Amino acid sequence: MWRGLIAAILLAGCAQLPPTPQDMQAKRFEQPLSGKSVIYLVRDNPDFNDAPTTLWIGDKNMITTYPGTYYRWEVAPGTHRIAGFAGDSGAISVRVEPDRIYYIQQRVTPFTLGYSTVAPTSNFQVIPEASGRTVVMRSQLVQ
Repeated sequence: MWRGLIAAILLAGCAQLPPTPQDMQAKRFEQPLSGKSVIYLVRDNPDFNDAPTTLWIGDKNMITTYPGTYYRWEVAPGTHRIAGFAGDSGAISVRVEPDRIYYIQQRVTPFTLGYSTVAPTSNFQVIPEASGRTVVMRSQLVQ
């Protein structure tokens, strides 16, 4: 009896939380207000590194990504930069046009020096809409 109870408690602890209203809204993949664009930055799970990674989104905002998370960013047309913070030297600049949606995949690899890991490094790539939507749908929104 105790074994069954312990197993039930352990399995209950593994249950995924329900999506937030913001997550459900972002997964509708709606166009932004006229003249703006949307960039989905998605970090797939599994990743090469499960460490949290802090990024600059544009010049003013910072977010932290984890495997299985994404961020929805509404922007004006033009060039926008996503870059790693501190020891993470990864970066991408994306030129966006109005009324479009873009998907950028982040992969994080450990940067090693000798036998020790020094810092994670982000690798970014623009991916097709179908692939981007699939990865976003199985991920959770970073607030």
